[in-house]
Amino acid sequence: MFKFFNDKILNGQSRTITSAAVVLALASLASRFLGLLRDRLLAGQFGAGDTLDVYYAAFRIPDTVYNLLVLGALSAGFIPVFVGLWREHEGSAKQEVWDFVNNVLNILGASLIFIAVIFFIFAPFFVKLITPGFGADKMNLTVALTRIMFLSPILLGASSIWGGILQSVKKFLVFSLTPIFYNLGIIGGILFLVPRFGIYGLAYGVVLGALAHMAIQLPSILALGYKYQPIFNWADSATRRMVKLTVPRILTLAVSQLNFLAITILASTLAAGSLAIFDLSYNIYSFPLGILAGSLAMAAFPSLVNEVKAQDREGFAQTFSSTFRQMLFLIVPASALFIVLRAQIVRVILGTGQFSWQNTISSIDTLQFLILGLFAEALNMLLVRGFFALEDTRTPFWLGFLSSFVRIGGAWWFSISLGVAGLALGYAVGGIVNMILLWIFLTRKAGSLKFGEIFVSGIKILLASVAAGLGAYFAFRLADKFVDTRTLLGLLAQGMIAGFAGLMIYFLAGLLLRLSEMQTFWQALKNRLPFKTVVPDKEIIQD
Repeated sequence: MFKFFNDKILNGQSRTITSAAVVLALASLASRFLGLLRDRLLAGQFGAGDTLDVYYAAFRIPDTVYNLLVLGALSAGFIPVFVGLWREHEGSAKQEVWDFVNNVLNILGASLIFIAVIFFIFAPFFVKLITPGFGADKMNLTVALTRIMFLSPILLGASSIWGGILQSVKKFLVFSLTPIFYNLGIIGGILFLVPRFGIYGLAYGVVLGALAHMAIQLPSILALGYKYQPIFNWADSATRRMVKLTVPRILTLAVSQLNFLAITILASTLAAGSLAIFDLSYNIYSFPLGILAGSLAMAAFPSLVNEVKAQDREGFAQTFSSTFRQMLFLIVPASALFIVLRAQIVRVILGTGQFSWQNTISSIDTLQFLILGLFAEALNMLLVRGFFALEDTRTPFWLGFLSSFVRIGGAWWFSISLGVAGLALGYAVGGIVNMILLWIFLTRKAGSLKFGEIFVSGIKILLASVAAGLGAYFAFRLADKFVDTRTLLGLLAQGMIAGFAGLMIYFLAGLLLRLSEMQTFWQALKNRLPFKTVVPDKEIIQD
């Protein structure tokens, strides 16, 4: 029984992009729900004020280092090179493959430790740069928390290398559990460490979550035949190739992180709690983004890489088009429902304890502007990975750099009149501009991406989503007559009734419009059920 669970469930391979995305999405769903619980605990205990401003500001610099060095190396460099070595050795765990892994692990680990020491020493200088609007006490507390949190990128570095291996061999389940354990660590910090250590308990919880993120993947990595060795070989050809691919990607991510740093700077100059409101609203916005778009883009990437390696341009176009359309199928109706139900969503998640009514109103306004750009941010995830699969990391950098002027300039301009909500509007507009630029340049590089198929499906999805939004709105108004929205249960009931009505109308409209993406979605769900297996012919991932 244990062997079946370990081999078939925990370490089983996903056969299609959509079925792999289902695994990632379900685990991401659990993680995101834990993330919402985490935010509810934070909002209820501290409210949107100085304390949470300090926490989110302290989180920003370590998170930036992680995103630049770790995610940059993985998404652009490590996975494509590892996949190439794995294919070269016909999927067997040859020593050359593990030598490459250990070399990257050691070099990355040493780099992260060195950077952590530098930032620990000069934390006051860097914190002052990103929080010019903080007072002295607020800034000093931010420095202290930043130093503690710098342990997390080191732990997450090793964990993410292991996660990259599991993604490359299409063992998505264990990898998808890592954010669940990460959030559990932070929640543990809120519940058990904050009462003893105060706000420092939040920082300790982040480190605890990073440790859990790493530990959960170790058994699966060892099962593949991995053994650690202290290898430091800067001249290794595979490592040098990874670095060559990684550097432009780091620059691309630097642009993305620059946007968040700019938001932090601008928010620190607004009313107390503005940074907390933006981050809490952004976390809600990230719920559909991570579950729906992130899962699909992540699941598609290894296949896009394989098709480029095999010089299969038609396969690349088909995989990209199918994933693009499936992403629209999920993210557009989600946007419609989130806009209609934004007030209920914010009130249910954040409206508790010390989180005031004014905090709630500001969060609702911020969320609605973020949602306007949700579809663009979702598609950007896939578009960027299309470039990475083609081993082009420079183009996304320059396009992101140009778009950042729109994001930052828009955030500054709109915040003058709209406050923290203006930061969200500027962020959304910049994302839409970036999406348009990425599409134009990817089609120039990759050729046909089956725009006709995407356009036809997009129109159908938009019509069905409008119908879903209208249906949810009328159901929402009707439910308001029968439930007490002054209570949490009443808000939940109203939101669930309206959301269910919207989804039913969307699926009905999809059937009437004969959306092929709906069939693909249901087939992917059936692939994960024990009583039936259906594999869409056009989405088979060839090993």
